[in-house]
Amino acid sequence: MSDESKSGIVDVIGEFDYSTQHDSYNEKYKKWRRNKDNHCAFNYAANKNEKVYVDSKGFVAHSVEEAEKETLPHIFYIIGISALIWVFTEDVIGKLGISLFTLLGFDIHTNFFNSSIYGGSMEIVAALISVSVLKVAVPVLYAHIKFKLPSKVEFMRHMNNSLALVGAIAMTLIVCTAASLPTAYSSESKEIYDYFRSIDADLYVWDQNEFLMYTIFDVVIMSIISEMFFHGAMFAALRQFGDPFAIVVTSLTAGLLTQDFRAMPVTILVSLVAGYGMVSSGSLFTAISVSIVYKMYDLALIILETDSTDKMPLTRNLFMMTALAVGIIGFIVFWIGFVRRKKGGIARYSSEYSRWKRFGFAIKTFPYSAVVLICLAYACVRLTQ
Repeated sequence: MSDESKSGIVDVIGEFDYSTQHDSYNEKYKKWRRNKDNHCAFNYAANKNEKVYVDSKGFVAHSVEEAEKETLPHIFYIIGISALIWVFTEDVIGKLGISLFTLLGFDIHTNFFNSSIYGGSMEIVAALISVSVLKVAVPVLYAHIKFKLPSKVEFMRHMNNSLALVGAIAMTLIVCTAASLPTAYSSESKEIYDYFRSIDADLYVWDQNEFLMYTIFDVVIMSIISEMFFHGAMFAALRQFGDPFAIVVTSLTAGLLTQDFRAMPVTILVSLVAGYGMVSSGSLFTAISVSIVYKMYDLALIILETDSTDKMPLTRNLFMMTALAVGIIGFIVFWIGFVRRKKGGIARYSSEYSRWKRFGFAIKTFPYSAVVLICLAYACVRLTQ
């Protein structure tokens, strides 16, 4: 707590830890938060010993807690709308669009009661790419418009410490290997590690060009725009209440939007690493790199799993052990050079509310609460398919 807080003066913006980010970022962030017309800004500055007279209530002492309770629902409302756009585009608009093209004579078909897409290979790839871009790009644009964040704040771009990037990639390799171990020797590993299982499409008609096109799109393009959504405007608005809170909320949201209980755990863990890596390094590039490494790891596993020819010099188990070893070495280097020397860190905020109570504000805020229920319900339906 600062000297100002001890004397009764509270300024949540002034007391925020800005040492973790670049000066140009901090300048823009402070300006955005001090905007009196910004309903999403957690902006409270007052003398705790002073009271304000309110008609019919008498003298009332406004508090930091009241300001926090008032700001969080505004933020979660925008996050909820953004997430609802994602879900509605993926589950409704995408299927309606495919049905329309079916009526127009294109060789592509879908089922409203499951996530299946089947038909011509190029038609499937075109549909998957179109729906994937729309479901993420529109929420990114909506959040950008509603939060009205400066571009330097919305997308962190100054790499303060490259060692944090190394640490984030190392932790990603460890997480991916740990998540893969339970099914490494299972007879069902091919199905579980199927890189394309989440799209539920008829892949047997695809040739090498379609696989290459979709893989490059999913690994690179989707990693970029997805991280712009989860660790862009959404993250910047939430980090007013501390980086740990923002990291956890964005990670849980990322997990929910998979609408798949099998994918949720590793998605949440990878997103936690991406969020921590971003604030530690100061750049969104770190979060994007983590996402790319995760998807490349998953792709490598399915290639090694399905290629049984003698020409493949690397086995699945050798790949996993190598990735784990590289991850551990990278993490040790990161720990010694970054964490122990305290070269950077995350900004914390001590709230009078418990973490669970703040998460409760999110769950109670519509439509974020609706998104949680829809995603969990759809995930339950997927388990039965």
